[in-house]
Amino acid sequence: MKTYTIGHSPDPDDAFMFYALTHGKIETGNIRFREHLEGIEALNERAERKEFEITAVSVHQLYYIHDSYRLMNVGASMGDGYGPLVVGRNGTYLPGRRVALPGRRTTAALLFQLRFGTEAEFAVYPFDDVMRAVREEECDYGVVIHEGQLSYREEGMIAVEDLGRWFTEETGLPTPLGVNVVRRDLSESEEMDRLLRTSIAWAFENEEEALDYALQYARGLEKDSVRKFVRMYVNDLTIDLGERGRNGVRELIRRGIDRGFLRGTIATADEIFL
Repeated sequence: MKTYTIGHSPDPDDAFMFYALTHGKIETGNIRFREHLEGIEALNERAERKEFEITAVSVHQLYYIHDSYRLMNVGASMGDGYGPLVVGRNGTYLPGRRVALPGRRTTAALLFQLRFGTEAEFAVYPFDDVMRAVREEECDYGVVIHEGQLSYREEGMIAVEDLGRWFTEETGLPTPLGVNVVRRDLSESEEMDRLLRTSIAWAFENEEEALDYALQYARGLEKDSVRKFVRMYVNDLTIDLGERGRNGVRELIRRGIDRGFLRGTIATADEIFL
């Protein structure tokens, strides 16, 4: 019997996707899975150290770890005309102010730079502390991910920019946010795609049970709001990235390279898929 660790964020869509796989709801042969739940920036850092066999990472971070991990064709969080929000205490963005990011190598951070450049003072906070930092005037703006995209109004925030909508309007493509990757030295690498796809299918077939499990990571959202959020980010592109999803990843990486925000060994965005 083999045991592999899956790293994912403590948020409803990841919990929904991985529930069946990590709780014995589907047949996994001689492999057992355990979860490690942590914020996305911490998972990005652990991926650099190759700590987990399978993990969620930001597409931003995928650029830096592609030699060690393969992009899976299943499990991606893609916003189709929506995505991370820039929020503030007023509705107008002014350059040069202090901006709270949910991690320097989150896709949200890369999208913010592509949209507004680097004329800002960036401060990194845990993703679920960004709105507090803005509300208490530690920062002027914050980039909000996960369920904060639905709850920001209750926190007294005003949406300044939807970075996912901006990206889609610019490119005609979905906005790639988080993806799942599998370590390249894993002999069952291809099998992981099949098992995760089966886990997601089980969750949709048993939606109420999977949503009840995901609720514990919803930080105050009601079940109907959790259902809405899960359906936003567990969609057709999650089940199979496909050419449209891959083009979204490719375009985001290409723009990051062209603008000088991604600096490493990859010369072109196509190398992400090798």
